[in-house]
Amino acid sequence: MTPEGAIQTSSVRTIEWVGEIDGYARLIDQTLLPRETVYLEVRDVETMWDAVKRLAIRGAPAIGVAAGYGCVLGLQHVADEKSVSEAQAALKQAANYLATSRPTAVNLFWALERMQKVAREAQAQTAGELKNRLLEEARAIRDEDAAMCRAIGQHGAELISEGANVLTHCNAGGLATAEYGTALALMFTAHENGKQFHVWVDETRPLLQGARLTAWELMQAGIEATLICDNMAAHLMQQGKVNLIVTGADRIAANGDAANKIGTYSLAVLAHAHNLPFYVAAPSSTFDLSIPTGAEIPIEQRDPTEVTAPAGTPAAPEGVSVYNPAFDVTPSLLIAGIVTEKGIIHRPDTDKIAELLS
Repeated sequence: MTPEGAIQTSSVRTIEWVGEIDGYARLIDQTLLPRETVYLEVRDVETMWDAVKRLAIRGAPAIGVAAGYGCVLGLQHVADEKSVSEAQAALKQAANYLATSRPTAVNLFWALERMQKVAREAQAQTAGELKNRLLEEARAIRDEDAAMCRAIGQHGAELISEGANVLTHCNAGGLATAEYGTALALMFTAHENGKQFHVWVDETRPLLQGARLTAWELMQAGIEATLICDNMAAHLMQQGKVNLIVTGADRIAANGDAANKIGTYSLAVLAHAHNLPFYVAAPSSTFDLSIPTGAEIPIEQRDPTEVTAPAGTPAAPEGVSVYNPAFDVTPSLLIAGIVTEKGIIHRPDTDKIAELLS
């Protein structure tokens, strides 16, 4: 049963636009979850950049939505009667700035390019007309992502059998997308279909997105979940207490190599060693067909204090050297399947991915 008064995170709007062209973006500040549910009102590009950079909004699909709305915010200072060229220049400036916030999540760059493509092709006569067309496109990005997440859940729910033990890493639920999620969409859909199963939730160090966000989302939805430290996964697999692993992804190369939160590759190796299926769930917008393999995916390096002072509490010697990559890359050979809104790509490779996404 869902706890009384709980937020239905499977359908909560992580980010949305309020009002018309002079409105603003409203998003959940995920840095405060699960202690507080606070909504931020984002009214300028700089605040959106900061929200993405400091992970107030995170997850590749949600970052893509944020990029679309950020582009709209970047044009608000341009008067409606100004020329289209002036509006396009402001859009380019905003897009270039937003692109510097996080380097790995491809949805960020996909959304920025989509918005600029619309601006180039729009038959607008004034800046005001172009601004309204771009708001329409940003809303479409959000709505399309929500629909894709629902479809991912429908395609992937079949992978979760009655009584299964599922292990997941980081957060790929409604909070990481427009709504509903990617990896968690499989679980939400299976749960809505009446299946009984259990989820092991990796805490996901160093920022504990699993502990803070995924555990919270699953509890809100009434799905049985147990939190574990990241280094307990191998033990659970050895004990026969895991049936499958499902994670999200922040960028997928043309051959199926997938970048996701640091620690995901470790799980894929463990799954292979224990003959367990490892699945990735992601919308088509997370694929980057311009890069042949995961070796070309840029890996974001995060602030050392995330490791040395978790939650602001010093936990390491002052001045110690820190290596803090936000993501790692799982080779496609370790992936049993990629669940997309168009179906499941079993044993993904370049040809299968190109065929499905064409």
